[in-house]
Amino acid sequence: MTTIRMAGQQSDMAFWLMTPNDDACEISAMLGYSNVIIDMEHGSFDQASAARMITLCKSLQFRVFTRVASAERVPIQHALDFGSDGVILPQITDLAHAEQVTSYAKYPPLGTRGFGGGKMVSYLPTPRHFVEAENRWVSCWAMIETTSALPDVEKIAALAMVDGLFIGPNDLSLALGKGEYTADGSDHDDITRIAKAALAANKPWAMPIASHEDRDLAISLDIEFMAITDERTAMRDGLEARLRDLEKV
Repeated sequence: MTTIRMAGQQSDMAFWLMTPNDDACEISAMLGYSNVIIDMEHGSFDQASAARMITLCKSLQFRVFTRVASAERVPIQHALDFGSDGVILPQITDLAHAEQVTSYAKYPPLGTRGFGGGKMVSYLPTPRHFVEAENRWVSCWAMIETTSALPDVEKIAALAMVDGLFIGPNDLSLALGKGEYTADGSDHDDITRIAKAALAANKPWAMPIASHEDRDLAISLDIEFMAITDERTAMRDGLEARLRDLEKV
């Protein structure tokens, strides 16, 4: 298949992949999305389907992140051994928790990731300096979405094993007692604090974007990439738009 990326698309757009949907990945590549997030926390994946989709997305030239089901050693190592460019770790509770779980994404001496070989070394003997290169290349993103992580955000961002911060605005809003996230700017103080913590540590940050207000704030704070939809929502939106269009008099 020849992939033709459409001109004029932003290079920092991401979409969530909630199901093992080959067509959604191919269409998104054609439209110019550059990042995909395999969602194993809320999506419908098992280990085998996640591994297959990571391989497909890499072949389509995506930068592939996996939001693991939980911030534990085995899910993190699986996602990286399957070929993800990075992992997004949900429900970080505080600095101590972040320090422990982000270590699973980095080989010693930086972290405690276990070595699996195989796909990671192209099924060949391990090349020299592989560990150093992998620690630089693979990115580990800590999600800031709990009331206990927010006060520690500057220290979390400064951790050597943390390569970026990913904001979970919906869970953060609920945890802070503000109800559902409305994306109207009312929670932008919290988002701004998290973004500035990442930038102060010379690290990128990212988040889901749900409104023009979110977009404008994110751009002003030099966001790395914006997750703007998922394939199930996009399918519903497309089906609804077509239905509404045909109902017009």
